[in-house]
Amino acid sequence: MMNTDPPAIAPIQKNRTSWAWTVATFFGTGFGKPGPGTWGSVAAFLLWAAETFLRHPDPHTTLIGLLVWITFAIGLGVPAATVVARESGRKDPQFVVIDEVAGVWITLLFCPPDWIHGLICLILFRLFDITKPFPVRQLEQLPEGWGIVFDDVAAGLYALGVASLLRIWF
Repeated sequence: MMNTDPPAIAPIQKNRTSWAWTVATFFGTGFGKPGPGTWGSVAAFLLWAAETFLRHPDPHTTLIGLLVWITFAIGLGVPAATVVARESGRKDPQFVVIDEVAGVWITLLFCPPDWIHGLICLILFRLFDITKPFPVRQLEQLPEGWGIVFDDVAAGLYALGVASLLRIWF
């Protein structure tokens, strides 16, 4: 059977908007293979881990920091994803991973500063991002960057809820 899927990486264009491609691919992690969404998710997780384990901020500072990061990821991610989708000619390019970055950071909002809880959050986010339970999949129908980013925001909220419930017993 012949593979009709578009290539994983967009063709090089003369007039690429640099800031948008940098943000949307999260500094190129979206070009990782296989599974660019996983690469973007892991990059976001590693930034959280580096901040948490190297600086040891108090929980309030961690929460505020994540909220700032999430705000930037969504605030810059929606227009960047829109530009990159238009320039690549794809509705939801796989190499756009700023949405996974925002989703992982949402999932980590109330995470205790340890590896096991962080990894559980990462796995839960990927599970909800891949399976897209109702109404996550429907959010993909939003126009351009809104649909690209907000389905992963919703997946992050699902994962945050489940991770928070799991922490009651674990």
